[in-house]
Amino acid sequence: MHASIDQDNCIQCGVCADTCPEVFRMSDEGPAEVYTDPIPEDVLDSAEEAKDNCPVEVISINE
Repeated sequence: MHASIDQDNCIQCGVCADTCPEVFRMSDEGPAEVYTDPIPEDVLDSAEEAKDNCPVEVISINE
């Protein structure tokens, strides 16, 4: 599974990085970014939780 973030619409709240720091982090420029690809199987549930909790729904997880 692969994650992506629409960085143009990210509000930089940090929920994804707090929920799943193994996959998401806040970039130096501000918006969140995916830094682990593909998503490791053992953190897939927390990556999905980060996607579900994103207040602006900018995270996608696909095969």
